Amino acid sequence: MSKLHIGPYMLASRLILAPMAGVSDRPFRQLCRQWGAGMVVAEMLTSDTSLWDSRKSSLRLIRPDDPEPRAVQIAGNDPAMMAHAAQQCVAIGAQIIDINMGCPAKKVCNKAAGSALMQDELLVADILTAVVNAVTVPVTLKIRTGWDENHKNAPQIAKIAEDAGISALAIHGRTRNQLYKGCAEYDTIALVKQQRKIPILANGDIDSPEKAHYVLAYTQADGLLIGRAAQGKPWLFQQINHYLRTGQLAPALALSKVEQTVLQHLTELHQFYGEHLGLRIARKHVQWYLADYPEAKAFRSHFNQLECPQAQSAQVQDFFQTLYAQGLKVAA
Repeated sequence: MSKLHIGPYMLASRLILAPMAGVSDRPFRQLCRQWGAGMVVAEMLTSDTSLWDSRKSSLRLIRPDDPEPRAVQIAGNDPAMMAHAAQQCVAIGAQIIDINMGCPAKKVCNKAAGSALMQDELLVADILTAVVNAVTVPVTLKIRTGWDENHKNAPQIAKIAEDAGISALAIHGRTRNQLYKGCAEYDTIALVKQQRKIPILANGDIDSPEKAHYVLAYTQADGLLIGRAAQGKPWLFQQINHYLRTGQLAPALALSKVEQTVLQHLTELHQFYGEHLGLRIARKHVQWYLADYPEAKAFRSHFNQLECPQAQSAQVQDFFQTLYAQGLKVAA
């Protein structure tokens, strides 16, 4: 299995955890690295560094003891502010800067950031050049195939990126107008891969080992960016790596390993965020982990009312004891 390099960094696998606001926090990133992600990217930061003192932003900042290479994503539409934000990220330990031009959220696009930038190729060039020239670490870029079906300009943006010195380009196989609806398409990614020399990463609907193999073969991409499919399933990275290496599906994951992972994640969320916020954030993660199991809906209703970390952990343990009693031994 070929290796993926981003600048001077050779990644342990060709699979990268995509940055997801409110999801790819430090506890989840560490968990995905343990399960085989070659790199994990921190949650998106605004390029307005004056806002980084808020509790929300401060929790998103990279730490020196985060797994290497430490990658941070920034978003904005002003070249000078983006360059300054990149420098500040490097100052606190970032080893790779990722630029967000792929987020389809209205609150981001309404500020002419994220995927909205794909409508202004001159501004794209200015931002990329400013950031690349401002730092000595590799700079990567994430985009979509275009703004809408009639304006798929990913190939043009990819050329601008390569010319500006971008070290790797990730492409989500949807336009901005598609949001996350419909199916991702990979023809645009394959076309860009044919045209460019920098590493190209495919993204969108990669939710199984077989799909990962198909997308890599179809697009000839250098690696994969995996986001939503890893929610509640961080072991997906291990399963994909095993399939790419052997051509065989990994053995079914033991239910006891799922329980261990959920409890570990819970503990790390409580420690990282503190009791009050940790309890709230744990609710969505546990929901993702257990969604496919019997009685998950009833469990969630009770779990979401719990008000202390010990009660959350105990409730998870009780839930798995019920599954064991039903004879379940492997993950759903």
